[in-house]
Amino acid sequence: MPARVRSCRPVTTVNADYHALLARHDAMRLRRQLLAPGQRPDGAPPAREAARTYDGAADQRVITDHLDLVTPFDGLISHLYDAMFAQRPFLRSLFPASMEFQRRHLADILRYLIDHLHRPEEIVAVFTRLGRDHRKLGVRPAHFATFEAALREALHRSAGPRWNEAMEGAWLRMLRFAVAAMVEGAEAALAEPPAWQATVTAHQVRRPGLAVLRVRPHEPYPYRAGQYASVASPLLPQAWRQYSLARAPRPDGELEFHVRQTGTGGVSEALVAHTRAGDTLRLGPAGGTMTLDDPLTRDVLLVAGDTGWATAKALLEELAARRTAHRTAHLFLDARSGLYDLESPTDLERRHPWLRVVPVLGEGPATDPYRRLAEVVGRHGDWSEHVAFVSGPPALVGATVERLAGARLPAARIRHDPLPATTPPAGRPRAVGGAAADGG
Repeated sequence: MPARVRSCRPVTTVNADYHALLARHDAMRLRRQLLAPGQRPDGAPPAREAARTYDGAADQRVITDHLDLVTPFDGLISHLYDAMFAQRPFLRSLFPASMEFQRRHLADILRYLIDHLHRPEEIVAVFTRLGRDHRKLGVRPAHFATFEAALREALHRSAGPRWNEAMEGAWLRMLRFAVAAMVEGAEAALAEPPAWQATVTAHQVRRPGLAVLRVRPHEPYPYRAGQYASVASPLLPQAWRQYSLARAPRPDGELEFHVRQTGTGGVSEALVAHTRAGDTLRLGPAGGTMTLDDPLTRDVLLVAGDTGWATAKALLEELAARRTAHRTAHLFLDARSGLYDLESPTDLERRHPWLRVVPVLGEGPATDPYRRLAEVVGRHGDWSEHVAFVSGPPALVGATVERLAGARLPAARIRHDPLPATTPPAGRPRAVGGAAADGG
């Protein structure tokens, strides 16, 4: 990537025309929905109704019993994309120039589907959100038919002569069940934009490789404190990465992102090193469930590290705005984190008597650098009646969640974005709170 490329350059005319055409089609589909509410265009039953009749556990057994034929997924996914782009070459323009992240993301999706197929209601919840999110990519229901044909060819090529109809049937039923939920999620979101244009109002490099960006969407952008947004730069128009929103919603609509550069040639480098005030970014719909309960009936525990401070900051802003009597908040912060932010955690503590900030020097082995932070949290008090929010690198989240679970805090009250080993596709494939660890 050149040292300085203006990120205000437009995407290619082909992509711009394509997305303009999709916008017109979405308007017509929305009109049909308003005229005939509750009717799906394909006549299929609602996804949640289908979940009650789909025997996902049976298909899961068939797939896992023969999973060795198509794993590791690298070869299967290579065959799939080769077949898909050979059938429909124009689909290649919907993907980023580098397919590395996309391949990892698809592998995460396949693993998640197979591991959770015995819980079809959960699949529906996750994949309806994924369908809503995929509108920003220009994905249409017709594309899924091409994907299915490509997957079928890829399975045959990967498995070889041992492949049979029973295995193929289980895979295709799994795919069609997930796709039905995605289509339903996309249809339900027709009243909102597929993506939001946003102007960068401020860009500050706070330390080498880390920048704080403030952006103002051109249309109202709905979200809640604790959520994240997918962000795309025109420098890499088809590449999206997810970053935590570092502010609670405010009247002026301005958003804030804390972005750490995690590699070269990717979105994080484009945002940190090649973006300036006045440039335009694209935002996907907000996602994530690290949000405060309404009403708030418990005291709050926040544990954050690195740019996971962004999530904690947004949650503290919302707590300050909607203060509930007699509720307190404790923030345990890795001492190396948050120091880049102009509004320091200690400043927040001085202004809000209900907040206690505990900075912790996270010393530990390279393989487990946040173990001490988790231990300090566990020793500091009884958190069994609190609701906890944990954000930061996977090592921090994993160690802290394990420690809190051992301290009798129920899992339902420990909020964090998914860890890499169990990441649902609507979450963050390689990130747990804070800036996405996107490898670029």
